[in-house]
Amino acid sequence: MSDWHKSSYSGGSNECVEVREHNTGADMRDTQNRSRGQLAFTRTEWRAFIETAQLTDR
Repeated sequence: MSDWHKSSYSGGSNECVEVREHNTGADMRDTQNRSRGQLAFTRTEWRAFIETAQLTDR
């Protein structure tokens, strides 16, 4: 499992999420509320999320 990391789009802001990828998908958590847990995505769900985010970023 990879380490948690923030998007390069976050800049210096703490108002973002952190992600870690793993063999079965990815986990996402709020940087300011790490103790509140994380969302777990399957590989298929994570791929759909990334593809949608890339489409809306254009």
